Amino acid sequence: MNKFWVIALDVYKKNIKSISFLIMILVPFIAVGVFYVIGLFMDGADNEDTIAVYANEPAIAETFAAQSNDDYTFEVVASEAEGEAQLADESVKGLLVITAAEDQLSGELLSESSLGQTTELTIQQLLSGLQSSLRADALGLTGEEVGQLAEPATFSKQKVSFDEDGAMTFGEDHSDMQYIVSYVATIILFFFILTYAQIIAQEIASEKGTRIMEVILSSTRAQTHYYAKLTGVIMVAATQLLAYAAVFGGSYFWIKDIPMISSFIANFSLDGIFGSFMVFSLVFVFLGILIYAVLSALCGSLVNKAEDTAKAIIPVTYLSLAGYMLGLVLGAADPNNIIMRVTSYIPFLSSFIMPVRLANDTVGVGGALVSAAILLASTLALMLVSAKMYKSNVLIYNDNGLIASLKQSIVLMKNEK
Repeated sequence: MNKFWVIALDVYKKNIKSISFLIMILVPFIAVGVFYVIGLFMDGADNEDTIAVYANEPAIAETFAAQSNDDYTFEVVASEAEGEAQLADESVKGLLVITAAEDQLSGELLSESSLGQTTELTIQQLLSGLQSSLRADALGLTGEEVGQLAEPATFSKQKVSFDEDGAMTFGEDHSDMQYIVSYVATIILFFFILTYAQIIAQEIASEKGTRIMEVILSSTRAQTHYYAKLTGVIMVAATQLLAYAAVFGGSYFWIKDIPMISSFIANFSLDGIFGSFMVFSLVFVFLGILIYAVLSALCGSLVNKAEDTAKAIIPVTYLSLAGYMLGLVLGAADPNNIIMRVTSYIPFLSSFIMPVRLANDTVGVGGALVSAAILLASTLALMLVSAKMYKSNVLIYNDNGLIASLKQSIVLMKNEK
């Protein structure tokens, strides 16, 4: 056990003292700060864009120009040629030519460079609104009647449950906030898998590449070395998670009064988060990191040198990417899809998908427990098999790829029995 902790602590101390670990800790906060500064700069440097407007009916051009807002100023020009001249000398950003034929409007935006989809969509909406007003006038409708026609239907959703007698009761719906939490958990899991898969594979492959592994295995058991390396890297990942939790927890009392944050928090109740949903989310994130770390260690033990680890962890990358895309894309579009229901019980994928299903209330606590049990059993089984193969894996030097190395390792392991 003493050798175990010597190896594990050596891996832990070496990684947390590295510059790369410090960068991993700081990158999210630097990114947030950069986006915040960019936002402030854009707000301060944002100027109104002037767009010249010409219509074959001057009254329509005047009516359209009256709809100017804080982002765009529409300036009426007497002729299309005048608008083109202003566009040529860059006194306006664009020229909007409106053609009116009875109650039908069509617009053409001329510009030297794209004004962006937001601007184009805004102009299209303004034209559609003006066209609706013209048609309402032609039909003899009042402004109040037009408003009644445009009034949207009321829609709301309510979470319900049924007791043993079939009586329905209403409950508070926390699915929106829970989905945000599951979304963040999925991103964090994917980020940690990609990061620590590379680290643990390099930890093992670097010693194998220097041919020092024979000396190490002569003084300690292969399984002890394997579990110690795995534990050291998991400790590094846990330290990073705790650092994020401490920083965000400590900064909450500072950022909670920011208008955007306070308005966001006011719309949600934390009661639906800090309960079974949060517990299961943390369990699936932890087990997801662990099972991918075990797979990465297995892949790393099959390569000859550290430079080959990028190729070795390709299975890890593709598996995690599949879970990530299913959880975020399909989970948002149709959380009750048959693919989501099936893959939420498949190891390597369930750690991404089950939190999304829990957030959308498409699975109960019983289903989550079954999925977690399957994931835990699969992780332990993979860990035992990997530890058993570890000794033969690290003593094989094969340049014919992972599959050939794995076959040779299995043959060697059978011969040692």
